[in-house]
This record gives sequence, structure tokens and C-alpha cells, in this order.
Amino acid sequence: MPAFDIAAVLLTLAALFGYINHRFIKLPATIGLMLLGLAASLLLIGAGTFHPPLVDAAREFVAGAEFDDTLLDVMLSYLLFAGALHVKLSDLASQRRVIAILATVGVILSTLLIGVATYLLLPLFGVGVPFIYCLLFGALISPTDPVAVLGILKKAGAPKSLETKITGESLFNDGVGVVVFLSLLGIATGDLEPTAGGIAKLFAVEVLGGLLLGAAVGLLGFLMLRRMDQYQGEILITLAMVTGGYSLARHLHVSGPLAMVVAGLMIGNHGRALAMSSTTEQHLDTFWELIDEILNAMLFLLIGLEILILDSQPAYLLFGLLAIPLTLAIRAAAVSVPVLALKRRRTFSPGVIKTLTWGGLRGGISVALALSLPEGETRDLFLTATYVVVIFSIAVQGLTLKAVLPKTA
Repeated sequence: MPAFDIAAVLLTLAALFGYINHRFIKLPATIGLMLLGLAASLLLIGAGTFHPPLVDAAREFVAGAEFDDTLLDVMLSYLLFAGALHVKLSDLASQRRVIAILATVGVILSTLLIGVATYLLLPLFGVGVPFIYCLLFGALISPTDPVAVLGILKKAGAPKSLETKITGESLFNDGVGVVVFLSLLGIATGDLEPTAGGIAKLFAVEVLGGLLLGAAVGLLGFLMLRRMDQYQGEILITLAMVTGGYSLARHLHVSGPLAMVVAGLMIGNHGRALAMSSTTEQHLDTFWELIDEILNAMLFLLIGLEILILDSQPAYLLFGLLAIPLTLAIRAAAVSVPVLALKRRRTFSPGVIKTLTWGGLRGGISVALALSLPEGETRDLFLTATYVVVIFSIAVQGLTLKAVLPKTA
């Protein structure tokens, strides 16, 4: 199916399901869309027992949407830039140590612990998987998803300092997590030498290159915005920054997500303060909030529809259910590292570990990375497990996040 037709169907379904959710179900928009997409998928699967061509056509449509490429190569750049636009650098600076450790040490530690636990547990389900692929599962499920986090957190009313911790971590650990995943995938497929030097080089190029490219794109955009006072043209500049900057990052083999976060932070802070009129600022915020809402709607709808292409064997589903408490327990361990390490120098509010653990939502990025694994039984296993964890994370953790938030943080 042509890309335009796929986009047309997704937009139409998102609008229809959004209307149904708003009028009758009244859940947060992203969660409602995902659950309605999931319900529609299950109905189609049920109807497929009586009319197989119907579910076959639906599966062909979802497969044609190419979720991994659509998210990682198209949606993610706009969503990260839109999210970073509203994050204050002063707030990030006040939480920089916690965010830096969570986004680096936390992701790596979680990857290792989940990989080891997965390797030890899978034989109980009659499944044997090489250790490197267990680490790949750890890498794709460890990062908290900035799209899921930002989409739900802003509705939950979190205290400012806690919101900054969760938001900052999710914005930066996404880029780090993708680099860790790519490193392990390169080792698994033989494209990368499994040496400390080779991995360090890839990590340095991807992460540092992404940060530098984002700064360069942000600076160029800032200079252009300073010399212009026409909101239509200024919005076009920011749109070009994201589209062209992310495309350039792909060609330079540096982290596009990190580049867009840095560029968004620069425009949202220095650009907002020094290069925009109040009229431009108002129109720019409205434009990017609209982009954010539309892409979020399509993304969470796609997450709900992805069940159509899962190979959901009983053993895979059972492992997925076990992976829910496993990932939460290891998330708690990874969160505890920076909190305990910094506790002597600063004060943390009671329950911060619990809140950071429950607020570490997994989302579409984990599903997209699982879809990018080489085809085969291992991919089917980890895709199913990832999907189960993501659905629980968004639906259960997302809906109950407000209840675990402290009054101060």
C-alpha cells in the first residue's frame, strides 16, 4: 500500500478513535488511542476465524506501515524536538548529575542485569537464546521512552523537580539506549568487533557526534531566527532544522535523537529568550504542540495495532508476563544507583525511587528496536515480550502514575 494511503488510514482511525475516547471513554488521549487500537486488533483477529482474508488484509496493512522505520526515521525527530522545546535548561542543570547517571550508567546497568536474568530464565520456558541476544533484549527494553513519558507526564501534575528528572532522563537515555542496542546488534551480526576499543569508538562517534551536530544545528537555527521577524518563516526554519538535521545525522552515522534533543533545547531556551517575538513564540508553540499531538495519536494507535503481526506463542506470552516484574525490579535497582550515590550531597524526597521506577515508561521505541532484530524465532520471542511490557507500561503505569507521585520531589 502506498505511504500516502497508510498515512490516510492511520489519521482517519486516530481521529475516529480520538473522538470515541473523548466522548465516551475519557481516558488520557494517548492511552485511549492505544487501547482502542488494541481492542480493534483483537476484534479483527476474532473475526479472522470466520473470514481469514479480513485479518490477512489488516496484518498486511500494519506490516506495510513499517513501525520501526516510521518511528525511528520519521516520527521520533519531530517528537523529541517538540518535547525538548518546553524543557528549561536551568531545570536540567539543577538535576544534571541524576539525569546523567540515569541516562548512562542506569541504561548500561539495566541492560546487563536484564540480559543476564533473561539468559537464566528462558530455559525454564524451553527456549534457548544466545547471551548476546539476551543483552539485546536488555538494551531495547531498558530506556524509558520520551514520547510515552512526555505524553503522559504532562497530564499527571508531577512536582517540577521530579518532572525534570523523569523528562531529562527520558530525553537523553533514548539516544544512549539506541547506541547501546546498535553496538550489541553489530556484535551479534558480526558487523562490529567485540572489543572495548571498537565499542568505545562507536559510542563516542554516535553520542558525541550527535551532541555536536545538535549544537551546530541549534546554533545555525538560532542565528537565522535572530535575523528574522516573521513567524511563518521562523516556523519553517525550525521544521527544516528537524527534517534536515535528522537526515544529516543518519548520513553521518551519529545519534539523531540526541541531536534533536540538543537542538530543541537551544531553540526552546536561547531562541525563545533572544531570537523570538511574543507573536512568533505563541505561533511556534502552537505549531509544535499540534505536531506533537498528531504524531502521538498516530504512534500510540500503531502500538495498539501491532498485536496483529505478533507471533504470540504461549511460551512467549508467559515470558512477556514475567518480564513485567523483572524490568520493574531492575529499573528500581538502576534508579537506586544515582539516588544512593548522591544522597550524601543532596536531599531526595521520600519515595523518589518508587516514583522514578513507576514513571519509567516503556513505549514505541522499544517496539521499534525489537522489530529491527533479525527475523527468526528469537525476534518473535523478544518482540512479543517487548509488546507485553510496553502495553502494561503505558496502560497500567501510565494510568496510575499520578497516584504514586509525591506532593514534593
